[in-house]
Amino acid sequence: MKFDVVTLFPKMFEGVFGESMIKRAVDKKIVEIKTHDMRQWAWNSYGAVDDKPYGGGVGMLIRVDVIAKAIKNLKSKSPKSKVLLTSARGKRFTQKDAERLGKYENLIIICGHYEGFDERVSELVDEEISIGDYVLTGGEIPAMVIIDSVTRLLPGVLGKDISSKEESHSTPGYIEYPQYTRPENYDGKKVPGVLLSGDPKKIKVWLTQQSKQAGQEEDIPS
Repeated sequence: MKFDVVTLFPKMFEGVFGESMIKRAVDKKIVEIKTHDMRQWAWNSYGAVDDKPYGGGVGMLIRVDVIAKAIKNLKSKSPKSKVLLTSARGKRFTQKDAERLGKYENLIIICGHYEGFDERVSELVDEEISIGDYVLTGGEIPAMVIIDSVTRLLPGVLGKDISSKEESHSTPGYIEYPQYTRPENYDGKKVPGVLLSGDPKKIKVWLTQQSKQAGQEEDIPS
């Protein structure tokens, strides 16, 4: 699977994806992550990608012609690519979205900055995605979140593929059950007795109950 990321700050991705599980996925050629400096599609010789908004207002907007050229160029190499725009007003990203997006061969992710994009950019993309109800300085961190969550679900990335099927949010309303290791007793806090019982049936029932309880508690308004 390939990720093409259009960003003003390509170097931000080097540290994040140059370590750990994602680096191993790249080394094993399970994924390819390529960053593209947005300024290569600048609208003038100074490398500008933004402009003042019509009607006035504070800040600058990324121009539609810049993004249009970027998408056209990248899709000419991978016509079936799905194009995502990181946006504070986008659909909330979930585990189900990560599973769904992992079925594509190529994702193009557009990272925003400044005050946002010209409204017409929305017509050029397939989806607008938000990772939460808050505002960040740019779309690079959301892009990293999407790439990380999608990549770790791909076959061969995790040590055991089954581990991605039993974790938090794989089933809506449920989060992963609590887990313990040695020491059995730490500062008076003991491992639940059922986990020490050696009875697989009792342990399975307990784990299911704990997972359900955690999921239900999540839904309780604070």
